[in-house]
Amino acid sequence: QEWQNPFATWDPLDFCNISEIILPMDTYWSPPIFILERVNGQDPELNYMVLTHNGSFNSTRPFQVTLTCSLIILKFPFDTQTCNLSIASFLYPAVTDFVMKTRRTPAEIMKDSQSFFLTDGEWKFTNLSVIEYTEILDDKRFSVVTYLISMERRPTLYILNLILPTCALYLLDMAVLFGPSSLEEKINFQIAIILGSSMLAVILNNSLPTSSNKPPIIGTH
Repeated sequence: QEWQNPFATWDPLDFCNISEIILPMDTYWSPPIFILERVNGQDPELNYMVLTHNGSFNSTRPFQVTLTCSLIILKFPFDTQTCNLSIASFLYPAVTDFVMKTRRTPAEIMKDSQSFFLTDGEWKFTNLSVIEYTEILDDKRFSVVTYLISMERRPTLYILNLILPTCALYLLDMAVLFGPSSLEEKINFQIAIILGSSMLAVILNNSLPTSSNKPPIIGTH
């Protein structure tokens, strides 16, 4: 966060060439912001800000939060999700009191964000865009900045553990059904295939996300 306060300025020549100082957050006014999609999280312990001689404040506070996001898993495990992170302040109306702007371009933010992904997890960070708009609430306008975060699921693990075994069972089922074996052997094979399909269904039920209105295609066949 960066903001200006014209009442907090001084001449460094009058104070031993001190051009900036570090102060607690409650020393001066600071922008009160909220994350709209936040469910829970851990508030930062770094409650300090840097004040320069020209009245410019700078505060870097790391947040760890859990956000709500509507998932569309119809194409699971080849799905791409887009989640929003909206930052707003509903204490000061926009235009007259409080307006938020992004200092960096979406390309610069995305480049910096990719440097924080140190592990090769399930999701791949693909794109980030920023929307600045005004939200109307109770006939008042409030400034909102929304980050649209796009992520792509890495499907390799699901292909090896779910899709390939399922296809192998279906192929084995077709081979047994049209094979030259006797009826008793076919029944035994079919029972074994049904048991294997049931085990895969249990594994699939534990692996698939449940926060979606439509089930994935792999779960409906």
